[in-house]
Amino acid sequence: MTYYGRGPTPDECVVRNLIDIHARDRGDEVFIVYDDGESWTYTRLREEVRSCAAGLQRLGIGQGDHVLVWLPNGPEAVRSLLAINYLGAVCVPLNLSYRGNVLEHVITDSGASFMFCHAGLLDRLDDIDTAGLETIVVVGGEMPRQNRYAMLAESEVLKPGAEVDPPAREIQPWDTEFVLYTSGTTGPSKGVLSSYTHRHAHAMASTCIQPGDRRFIHGPLSHTAGAGAIYTTLCKAGSIALVESFKTDLFWDQVRRLKPQVTSLLGATIPFLLRQPPSPHDRDHGLRAVIVAPIDENAIAFGKRFGVEVYGIYSMTEMSVPLFCGPDLDRVGQCGTPREGVEVKIVDENDLEVEEGQSGQLIVRCDDPWVMMHGYLNNPAATAKVWQNGWFHTGDLFRRDPDGQYIFMDRMNDMVRRRGENISSFEVETAMSQFPGVREVAIVGAESEFSEDEILAVICPIPGAEIDCAAMIEFLRPRLPHFMIPRYIRIMDDLPRTTTQKIIKAQLRDGGLTADTWDREAHGIRIKREQMA
Repeated sequence: MTYYGRGPTPDECVVRNLIDIHARDRGDEVFIVYDDGESWTYTRLREEVRSCAAGLQRLGIGQGDHVLVWLPNGPEAVRSLLAINYLGAVCVPLNLSYRGNVLEHVITDSGASFMFCHAGLLDRLDDIDTAGLETIVVVGGEMPRQNRYAMLAESEVLKPGAEVDPPAREIQPWDTEFVLYTSGTTGPSKGVLSSYTHRHAHAMASTCIQPGDRRFIHGPLSHTAGAGAIYTTLCKAGSIALVESFKTDLFWDQVRRLKPQVTSLLGATIPFLLRQPPSPHDRDHGLRAVIVAPIDENAIAFGKRFGVEVYGIYSMTEMSVPLFCGPDLDRVGQCGTPREGVEVKIVDENDLEVEEGQSGQLIVRCDDPWVMMHGYLNNPAATAKVWQNGWFHTGDLFRRDPDGQYIFMDRMNDMVRRRGENISSFEVETAMSQFPGVREVAIVGAESEFSEDEILAVICPIPGAEIDCAAMIEFLRPRLPHFMIPRYIRIMDDLPRTTTQKIIKAQLRDGGLTADTWDREAHGIRIKREQMA
């Protein structure tokens, strides 16, 4: 088949092709290093993947079938994820935190009849309706004694040295590679349909990752940042250092031992690393670049302290990095400028472009087909809603600065309206997170006796720390406009979260003003409007 235009060819983006080509051209090079020191070369990777793919094929898994993977980070997860794609089947990775109604929804919504599942998770299936799920490959632990599903040990699936039949047709760049479930902060999780072209565009957009780089993966492989990082490594012929999860006290030791050049960090993880005691070894690690979302003062401080290049990224599961910036970052919320082949606009509620400097929703479209998601599984209404007027609607508020930089301000649903002012929860959270003893903070609107909202700050302290609310207000006076300083502060041990660890702000809003909420006005602390000098 002849390919025209700028889209990737199968040899450039299809997992089966990439694995075969790398095993042929760089078979002795390391593809992955695990936390226990085990490593696979590209030749070993192909052997492991084909062994699993052959077993799946003999069990009836074929091109286009959906297969669930519910495994912790490790060799079994890597082998399963890639073997599914090697057959041209669709991989549906599940978050390890799923349980109850959320687990029931994603299993039934996926349409999968086949699952890889860790033995330690099986009991979560007992009390839910998993209609359609028939066969489970049990990884780790003992085989359970029950007859609800056809149960197989992983050893029964692996077929070392067995031949893998070619797919019924050539796997194409526009075929679905993954179904990746979003967190569902305001409703049931949605399954994002992600093609090989979509994942390839995401991989190639991160220009700080050079061919041959080793990528440190410490996040779950059920997220786009985890599974996507494995795919990026295949596209760029690099290698991976994979650990089970992010652990503050082990992070730098793992970096030194596994020798990656690049990693990604969520904004919530950086404060934990910054609050470790300074050490003469802070820059003795070999890490060159860190990709962070979103950029805040902590991210900028992280780069300066540890001597790494910090890159800002704006993306989501549905997109392929429309904005990217770095390493010279100088403002909170900075996301960069559109990459080649991407068009963005900042618009009002009628999709009309706002004036420069004003805030509005960011909408995105791309020059080429298939480089963003091609829909939500079984949810045409939600698909149509985000693709209004031919543009993808992000639901995020941005402004564009005079130098062309796009600045993230807030999720539209998280913006607080107070006495005529639109207040970015992100900006308030960034300022409050600098106060000593704060581990995490979430800003939501609270009912006002006047109109619109008052600002409620929900703070999680560092274990053992105490937050002086009055001192917090004084700390914020020189750092925020008067209208952004919260009236209410509530202290909580932990914030409510989705299974993908996003804060459920709707639950905090619905909780309202609890008996333990501190009110600065009740304590005689008032914030006067600033006057022009």
